[in-house]
Amino acid sequence: MRLVLIGLAAGFFSALLGVGGGLLIVPLLMLLCRFQPRRATGTSLAAIGLIALVGTFIYGLRGEVDYGYAALVGLPAAVGALFGTAFQQRVSQRALALAFSLFLVAVGVALLV
Repeated sequence: MRLVLIGLAAGFFSALLGVGGGLLIVPLLMLLCRFQPRRATGTSLAAIGLIALVGTFIYGLRGEVDYGYAALVGLPAAVGALFGTAFQQRVSQRALALAFSLFLVAVGVALLV
């Protein structure tokens, strides 16, 4: 049930604000389901694929997707994901959790300011 609720929240916030995967799924999987950071990240990425597919379809029906710009952002992001995954495998679970926590705090502070 926790996973279903996490998924519903992630889909809602992803479609509403463009966030949901890393900012919502990963910390909730770690806090509520006791996932380790690597497993939470991998699970989140798989879920994001599904979320993105549905969201893109709905926004595309409304003519609100610029596929050219999506490719200009998405293709380099896919390459970056290769490097990020390789780097993540070399960092301790604790360091990943700490770095992610600091990132979330920095984003929160930046949005408040």
